[in-house]
Amino acid sequence: RQVFILVTRVRFPYGLQNFINTRKNIMANHKSALKRIRSNESKRLRNKYQHKTTRNAVRDLRATSNKKEAQTKLSNVISLLDKLAKNNIIHKNKAANLKSKLTKQVAAL
Repeated sequence: RQVFILVTRVRFPYGLQNFINTRKNIMANHKSALKRIRSNESKRLRNKYQHKTTRNAVRDLRATSNKKEAQTKLSNVISLLDKLAKNNIIHKNKAANLKSKLTKQVAAL
């Protein structure tokens, strides 16, 4: 197994080599471009966290078999999906499709 060693003497498999290089090599020449890179990274991490949290909430809702519990979770999940769609983290049609499927599932309990 081939291994890539960074300057910091940390070993990484070759699959992660490109990922690390894209995050480290910054060719910005202006202050505003550097600031944009920093803000984009923080926004990317926030979007990733919110998306993963919503996916976990959807998974928990699908696993629920109690109707009363599912109805309370459904309102929370719908709120999370609407927020993701509003901020263009997911497409509005995907949010609508998920809400529709989950509502049908909770109604069938």
